[in-house]
Parts: sequence; C-alpha cells; structure tokens
Amino acid sequence: MGIHITGVGSCIPSHTKKNEAFLNHSFLDTDGSPFNNENDDIIEKFKAITGIEERRYAKPDQAASDLAFLAAEKAIEDAALDPETLDYIIVAHNFGDIKHGCIQTEMLPSLATRVKHQLQIKNPNCVAYDVIFGCPGWIEGVIQAQAFIKAGMAKKCLVIGADTLSRITDSSDRDSMIFADGAGATIIEETDKEGGILSHCTQSFSNGEAFYIYAAKSYESDADPSDKYIKMYGRKVYEFAISHVPQALKNCLDESGEEIGALSKVFLHQANEKMDEAIVKRFYRLYRHPQPENVLPISIQKLGNSSVATVPTLLDLVKRNQMKNHIVQEGDIALFASVGAGMNINAFSYKF
Repeated sequence: MGIHITGVGSCIPSHTKKNEAFLNHSFLDTDGSPFNNENDDIIEKFKAITGIEERRYAKPDQAASDLAFLAAEKAIEDAALDPETLDYIIVAHNFGDIKHGCIQTEMLPSLATRVKHQLQIKNPNCVAYDVIFGCPGWIEGVIQAQAFIKAGMAKKCLVIGADTLSRITDSSDRDSMIFADGAGATIIEETDKEGGILSHCTQSFSNGEAFYIYAAKSYESDADPSDKYIKMYGRKVYEFAISHVPQALKNCLDESGEEIGALSKVFLHQANEKMDEAIVKRFYRLYRHPQPENVLPISIQKLGNSSVATVPTLLDLVKRNQMKNHIVQEGDIALFASVGAGMNINAFSYKF
C-alpha cells in the first residue's frame, strides 16, 4: 500500500510574452530613479541570471481559479476518477482571483470552492479549502492530503497550485519579468501499489526572513500608495535558498531510507535557473556524491515563475514526455521541493 499521485494535469496559458516585449518598459530603481543601463542590457543580464526567455500569461477572461479548474479536469481524467468521490479539494495560491486590469484580489469564496463549483461536484462531503503558503503551497497541499489519507479522513484528494502573478506585478520593477501565470493539479490517493510518498519535511524561517518577499507600492513616484504589488529582495532570497534548501532536501531523502544514488529526479520550484542549479549542486555535495546528468528538469526558460504552479506543471510535462531527456519510470525515486514567501521550505520524497 502507498499514497500515490494517480493523476496529473496542468494549464499552461496560451499567451506568450518574450523578453523583447520589455524593451520599452520604464524600469526604475527602488527609490524611483531610472537605471543608467539601457533596457537591452537589463534584459540580457536578467536572462543570464534567471534563464527566462519568455513566460505565459492568462487570457483576459481567465482568473487563477479558471486555470485551476482546467488543470483539475485533466488530472481527474488522467486518474480516471469520478469527481464526486473526491474527499478534499485543496488549492494553493497567493493572491486569489485577480481580474484583468485590476489588482484587487478576490478570495471569497475560496478558490477551492470556485473550482468545486466549476467541476459541478454535488457531494457536500467533498471539502474545499485554500492553502496560502507562498510558492511551496502545492507541496504543502500534497503533504496535507497525505496526512488526511493516513489518518483515515480521506481516500482521494485533488491538490492544485494556481496563480496569475502577472496581474500583481509592478511594471516599473525589473522583477516583473520573472513572474508568470499557470496551474498544475494532481490526484492523491492510496493504492495497492508500494511506494508513493515516502517522507516529507517543512520549515518556516520567519525570524528576520519573513519579509524577503512582500507587498509594497509601485516604484513610480506618483503611484497610489494603497495599491500593492509583489516585491522581493532578490539577493536575500537567493542566498537564503542556496543556504537552506540543500539541507532540507537531504533531511527528506535521509528520512525516506533511500540512497542518494537511487535518486532519479529533483522536481524543484522554478524560481530562478541559476538558483535551482546551485541548490542541487550543493545538495549532492552534502553526500559527496557526483551529480548525475538529467536529474534536474527546468521549465523556467519558457514558462517563467508561476509560483505554486511550477512543480506540478513540471511533473505533468515530464510525465507526458514534453521535457527533452527527462522521463520517469516505475520504481524511480524523486524529490519534490520548493522555497518561497514566508520564508517557507518544504519537500517530499516519492517512489513512482
């Protein structure tokens, strides 16, 4: 017996915004002053650091819950599941539903309730709730779903990560180029098959680190101070991640009882290509073990950072053979991990 991911689906928005689209932006420093560098230099350095070439944005008539619903439909179909048999719908996000052209968020009713409504599930015993946990939200939702199943409180759970970060970014902020939209969904249930989720860990660092990612007004001097946008201290986030995530990965793998040599994949939150590569490199150093090729799939080049959606979307792409040189087979061992606002870190180990 094991608690497995039996269905996977994602919603990758159709609208692509390439780096060149930012050439005419008026990027400003934190004090509202313009940079001395030209935009093409800013964009070139941005790509070198993050790896991002383009990102996806939702259609004007779509909100995060719509993307979540579309991903959920695919995951339910993949699991060959009757949605009326779901015990929990857990939706991880950060900003609720944001209408196009508006930065006011809608979180009432919850996004999970909105997804359940769109799925037309009549069963009142299917409990729908949201998780607000920064970028690690989807992984935390999976950990919670596993706990419900192990406790005998549930048999089948739908866990979704969805965000439309493009609608909460300050266009004068260089970091606006990082963020993207998307959704990924998974069905979590117990089966007769061995393996599945083997171990997990979660940490929250809030003594000085809590506001590394935060909300604040635009860098535009005449902007309305009551309008808040996503902001971050990029260097602090980077240093925090490479300092703490490798050990969290090791703790999780050690708890699973599996050897480092058995590890096939690390599904890591797609926040920054250089950061992810540094995290995995340091993780393998902790074991004094050489890092194998093709252990770290990367999607951020084309999809950007869609927060809670990145990890389940990455899994869906790999399972559908949409990532070159990346496959998963029965018996493979993988780690799923994320780091983000809070500052939160989490991971779980998994045997396919």
